[in-house]
Amino acid sequence: MSNPRRVALVTGANQGIGLEVCRQLRAHGYDVILTSRDEKAGRAAAKDAGVEYLRLDVTSEADIKHVAEALHRDKRKLDVLVNNAGISMDGFNHHVVKTTVGINFHGALAVTEGLLPVIADGASIVFVSSGMGELHPYSPAIRSRFADTKLTRDKLLALVDEFIEGVRTNRHTHEGWPSSAYRVSKAAMVALAKVLARDLSARNIRVNAVCPGWVRTRMGGRSAPRSLEQGAKSVVWAATVAGPVTGGFYRDGKAANW
Repeated sequence: MSNPRRVALVTGANQGIGLEVCRQLRAHGYDVILTSRDEKAGRAAAKDAGVEYLRLDVTSEADIKHVAEALHRDKRKLDVLVNNAGISMDGFNHHVVKTTVGINFHGALAVTEGLLPVIADGASIVFVSSGMGELHPYSPAIRSRFADTKLTRDKLLALVDEFIEGVRTNRHTHEGWPSSAYRVSKAAMVALAKVLARDLSARNIRVNAVCPGWVRTRMGGRSAPRSLEQGAKSVVWAATVAGPVTGGFYRDGKAANW
């Protein structure tokens, strides 16, 4: 009997890097499930890329449950999960912070935890972070808490909540945080990858964060130096690399500064 085809799911994939990641994973022989919050755009993108489609708003518990149930019903396990969905908003205030962190960090965590029962042992989970997720803009105390090798999921959630509360009370700069919701959300994604790599090691699940670089997308702008293909290739490398490569932050297959 032939082995079942490998299955990959990509969030926020109706355009940009996510869509290109779907195309490249399909070229690697995966059955790809493209997901997005915008169903009309997502279905059109999936059809164009020759992949499947499922609606998934990463902030919706009901959507996450529906995707998990659909995979379970079809007796399919994910060999790759790419947490690509993300947002970058103009301005900086409590609303911007809660929305950005809610999608980029909390959404990625919720999707990963919600789909864990249908993620295969030995699978690969990728968090699409950014060079903006580096820790140099933070105070030494906050940097050390993010980088603590004994950091737990709950301590990470508490740390992120401190940032949100600091913005609400206008104390975040005094406490050592940068005035950028996007930066903090992406740094938290790298920390999350490291925490989950340790927590899921018994299942041989590889968990890594990736910086795709400054890519020419709607978010990155036309002046960005890197093509979609280059940025997506970095993500696909982390999704498909063999061996015990886990708990890292990578760009173009090499360790990135954090």
